[in-house]
Amino acid sequence: MPVLCPDEETTLGRSATLSGTRRSRNSGFSMVELAVSLTVMLILTAIAVPSLMRSFRTYQLNDAAGRVSDMLKYTRFEAVRRNTQVSFLIQASGAGWIVGVDANGNTAIDASEKQEVIAGFATLLPGGVAPAPTAITAALGGAALNILPASSTSVTFDARGAIRSGGSVTANIYVFYIGSLTNPEFGYRAVILLPSGSTQIWTAPTAGPWQQVS
Repeated sequence: MPVLCPDEETTLGRSATLSGTRRSRNSGFSMVELAVSLTVMLILTAIAVPSLMRSFRTYQLNDAAGRVSDMLKYTRFEAVRRNTQVSFLIQASGAGWIVGVDANGNTAIDASEKQEVIAGFATLLPGGVAPAPTAITAALGGAALNILPASSTSVTFDARGAIRSGGSVTANIYVFYIGSLTNPEFGYRAVILLPSGSTQIWTAPTAGPWQQVS
């Protein structure tokens, strides 16, 4: 039996290693392995997508309610800061709405005035679409809610930040319902404006009940 010198043994060992590496690199995935991997990925995607969509819709509802609430707070702040009456206006804009501050008192939201577009999936809703506000009215002592936008499209804050109507401080409580007419399964939000000028945000699933979140 021939005896290999050390150099020959090293060369043969290196050749065997390289040959094994080439075989390993060329083998890749079999069709079965690829099919199993794709099946697992599709199952995980099918599980994750509904959860992601619900989270996204929840974010849109919360964002729209927050922007309406913030615009009301900003209008109230402007009235107190300027020591005069300032109105919060609602204007139709295509399939949605524009809410903003009538800073110059011309009963319109000008391009230079602070405003927000409430449109798309989460938009302002008319009465009769959202769940009955039983829990809201109970929490507010049984007071009736005036739904906006309706015949009245503006709310006026006085220099103290309270709501005025017809020249005097009003006892009216206003509600802005927010949701989707085509996808009610994601629930609703309600922005409540109290006579004092403060706001609340409530949330409800499709069938209610309402719960206050802020």
